[in-house]
Amino acid sequence: MSARKYWNEEIETMAREDLENYQFQLLSEHIALAYENSQYYRESFDKAGVKPSDLKQLSDISKFPFVNKYIERERQLSKPLLGDMTAVPEEEVVFVSASSGSTGVPTLSPFTKKDFEEFQDIQSRLFWAAGMRPKDRYVHALNFTLFVGGPDVIGAQNLGALCIWAGAIPSDRLLFILKEFEPTVIWTTPSYAWYLGETAKKQGIDPAKDLSINKIIVAGEPGGSIDATREAIEELWDAKIYDFYGISDIFGACAGMCSARNGLHLAEDHILVEVINPDTLQPAAEGERGELVLTTLRKTARPMIRFRTGDIGTVNKEKCACGRTHARINITGRLDDMLIVSGVNVFPSDIEYVVRNMEELSGEYRITAITESFTTKFKVEVERALGNDEPKEALAEKVLAKIKVRIGVKPKEVIILDNGELPRATHKAKRLIDERDRGILCQS
Repeated sequence: MSARKYWNEEIETMAREDLENYQFQLLSEHIALAYENSQYYRESFDKAGVKPSDLKQLSDISKFPFVNKYIERERQLSKPLLGDMTAVPEEEVVFVSASSGSTGVPTLSPFTKKDFEEFQDIQSRLFWAAGMRPKDRYVHALNFTLFVGGPDVIGAQNLGALCIWAGAIPSDRLLFILKEFEPTVIWTTPSYAWYLGETAKKQGIDPAKDLSINKIIVAGEPGGSIDATREAIEELWDAKIYDFYGISDIFGACAGMCSARNGLHLAEDHILVEVINPDTLQPAAEGERGELVLTTLRKTARPMIRFRTGDIGTVNKEKCACGRTHARINITGRLDDMLIVSGVNVFPSDIEYVVRNMEELSGEYRITAITESFTTKFKVEVERALGNDEPKEALAEKVLAKIKVRIGVKPKEVIILDNGELPRATHKAKRLIDERDRGILCQS
C-alpha cells in the first residue's frame, strides 16, 4: 500500500475536462439539495431570482448569491442551534466544530456521519500527498476543543500512521513527547514551528540533530507558502515544510502541498473555487490575485454556496509536476489584514517576505497601522539577528528600502529592536496592530 503514489489516483489525476464535468454533476445536485431542504437558500435564491434549473454550466455559479461569515452567524442566531442554512434535520448531525468571530459568538459547522467520513478521507489524501506513510509516527499538536482541525488526526490514523494525540499543550511537554516518542511528522502553525524550534535550542536540544521530525505540516498563516519563511524553519529543524489550508466553515484542511510544493492542491471533487475582485465582486482574470470564494459540492449538513472566505490568493489549474490535476491555490493574506497605503494593497505576508530574506534580522516582525493626515500609514518593528552589531539606523534604512522595492510603498518608520524583544507566538502570531481612527479604515 505504501508504495502507491496517490491516495485516490482516479480522482486526483482525472483529466481537467472530466473533473469539471464531474464538478458540474455534483454542483447541480448540491444546488438542488440546498434549495429544496434549506429555508435560507430557498429564500435567498428566490430573492435573487434564480433557481437550480438556471445552472447550465459551471460558470453559471456566478448567477447565485454570495454568503459570508456575517450571514452564517446571523442565520444561526435566528434559529438556534444550527440555523436555517442546514439541509438536514439535527438528528442527522453527528459532529460540530466552532469558530468565534469578533462578536465572540461561536459559529458552528455541522457534519452528518457521511460528511465527517468524507472529511477524514480528504485529510488522509492530503497527508499522503505530503509524504506521510504507515511507517510514520505523527504527533497532532492542534487544539481539540471545538477546533475543526482537531479531528484531522483521524485522517492520519486511517492512513495507517501511528498517531499521538498531543493537542494544544505547553511547549515543554510537547518537546518531551518529541524526544521520548520520536515522531517523524508534526502539524502546527508556521509561527509555532519557529517558536518551538527556538525553545528547544534554549533547552539545549538541537531540533535538526536531537529530534526525529522530518516533515512539518503547517496551516493557519501564510508563512508555509513564503519561501524565505519555509526555508528558515526547514533549516532550523532539518525537516520539510508542507503547507495546508483549511476553513472552519466547510471542513478542516481542504488543500495541501504535494511533493512538488508549488501551491496547495484543493480537493476539487468536494469544493468549487472561484477568484473574485473583492471590490467589484466580478471574476478575477486567470492567475490574478483576488478573494477566494468556495462552494461545497458534497457536504449535506450545511451546504455553503459561494462562501466569501476573506482569503486573498491565486489559483493555478495547470497540471502539477506530481501528476495531480486538481487546482493549486496560493494564499497571500486576508482581506481583514490588508492595508491600503497610497492606493497599494499591503499584506503582512509581503513584509514577512522581506524580513525572512534578510540574514541581518531574526525573522520576527510586527506591523502597526496608524492614521496620519486622514490616511493610512504603517510602521514596522523588526529585530537584529543574534551577533549582528550593525548600527540600528543603517539597518532600518536597509529594511525600509527593501520593503519599498517589494511592495511599491515604504513604511513611515522601521524600528530596529534587539533579538528577543518582540513576543513569540505559541499559536497564530499577531503580526498587525491596528491603531487607526475608525473613520479611515477603508480609505487609502
